[in-house]
Order: sequence, then C-alpha cells, then structure tokens
Amino acid sequence: MSGAAPSTPPVRRLLVWRHGRTEWNASGRFQGQLDPPLDAEGRAQAARTAPVLAAALDPASTVLVSSDLQRARDTAGALAPLLGLPVQVDARLREHGLGSWEGLTRAEVADQLPDQYAEWVAGRPVPGRGGELQADVAARALAAVAELPPAETAVLVTHGGTAGRLLEALLDLGPEHRRVFGPLGNCHWSELSFQASGWRLMRHNTAVPTPGPVEGGATAHRDRGRSGSDVPDAPVPAAGASPEEAAPTQDADA
Repeated sequence: MSGAAPSTPPVRRLLVWRHGRTEWNASGRFQGQLDPPLDAEGRAQAARTAPVLAAALDPASTVLVSSDLQRARDTAGALAPLLGLPVQVDARLREHGLGSWEGLTRAEVADQLPDQYAEWVAGRPVPGRGGELQADVAARALAAVAELPPAETAVLVTHGGTAGRLLEALLDLGPEHRRVFGPLGNCHWSELSFQASGWRLMRHNTAVPTPGPVEGGATAHRDRGRSGSDVPDAPVPAAGASPEEAAPTQDADA
C-alpha cells in the first residue's frame, strides 16, 4: 500500500458493473478480448438489472461509460435509455487480454497447458501465455477513472478480470491481497464511495434476484450478494467466471 494522500477524483461514487452472461461464460470458455455477444440469459440479466440501477441514479449527475467490447456495450445499452444518457466508450475498460488462452475452455487449457493452468489456479502470474500483465490491466483501468468527466456518479460497464484489478487498485491493495474480494458475477456490480481517506467499498457483488429457477437447478434469489467475480464459488450458470480468478467451476468469463 502506498500510504500517499489520495487525490480527488472527478467522480465521488463509482458503480462497477460487469456485463451480462455470454454463451462462452456458460460453457466455461475464456473470452479475454475476443467478443462473443450476450446470450438470451445475459440480455435478460441486463434488462432486469438496468431499472434497479436507474432508480438509484440521478441522470443529471451521472456518466455511463462502457468497455468497447460488445458484450459490455450491449449491457450498458439496457441502462442508457432509462437515464436518457449516451454510452461513452473507453477501450481501457475492456477485459484482461489472455493471449493464447482466448477461445479455449478451462478443460482444454488444463489438458493442453497443465503447467500454465496450475499457475492460474494458484493465483500466480502465468508465464508464456501472452496477453497482459495484471498490473497493466489495473493501470489502464485507473487511467480511465482518472479521466472521467466530472460528475457525482460514474457507472463503469466492464468485465470480471478488469473489475477485480480496478477494485484492488482503487482500494490500494497490493498483489499479496489479490482475491480478497470474490469475483463479480455476470451483471453484478460493486459500489465505491470516495471519502477523505480515499475510496471505500460500500457494496460488492450486488445483484438483482433471479425471478424463479434458472438453468442448472439454481433457485430464485440465490445470487444476491454473492462475493464472486469472474469465477463463481460453485456452478452458477447465471453468474459467469473470469480469467484471473480462482479455481475452476463451470463457466469462465474474460
């Protein structure tokens, strides 16, 4: 941790919102900076979540910024008309680039690249994979926040891996504190507030309850308040998983 006094950011409240589910999330395929679209459940997640977020936002003092990847832009597009705001696009919010893993399933990585896979499961950097370093993902996401237009609140529509690195950086958590927070599920969000001492995490992995049983036997309301992100704690088709988070379950987001 740096211990330096925080500079005042252009916004004092951040909602970090992960995109809705894609078919690749549901099937455990690493996306990275590839760009599969939202699936039917992902579109439904965005449609359920957008009114809840809109009810807690003042359009006159809110900016809406999305990753340039389509799955994030389409998620943001569910909220934009409810606020009467444009979606501003910033490529610095796109997902962690995963190099040679992009397009592969977890099972394929485990089979073809067992040494790399073991490093990932252990939470360590993955040598030889290519793509981006975790620190570089955090740096570009922080730069996007620093250059937001002045507003009271910013809604950042991003991805599981990038959201995790951004939260850690805003809260001044070093590499030894990675995975303190579980990864965001699909269409879940975290809320941060800037106060005199810096950013504080007010809510994490908040979700709109699922209205009834979902695929795979999940029960209604089960995913509210889960503390996950790119990788759920247990198989949760509605939640998704990310590239740089912990042990494999069912679906991988990135």
